[in-house]
Amino acid sequence: MNLGTHIKNARLELSKVIFPTKGQVKQAYISVIIVVTVIAAFLALVDLLMSSIMSAILG
Repeated sequence: MNLGTHIKNARLELSKVIFPTKGQVKQAYISVIIVVTVIAAFLALVDLLMSSIMSAILG
């Protein structure tokens, strides 16, 4: 396959791609921020709990 055919096929495939709208990107961004924040808070709570338990055990 030569370069011209490859570029033609790439453009054809790119025309089939459905790009997300601005609203969809914003919604996904907000969802990711919320999930990351919740997981970070959970891990911080678990870390605090484990630290307290280890401090109580080791003195």
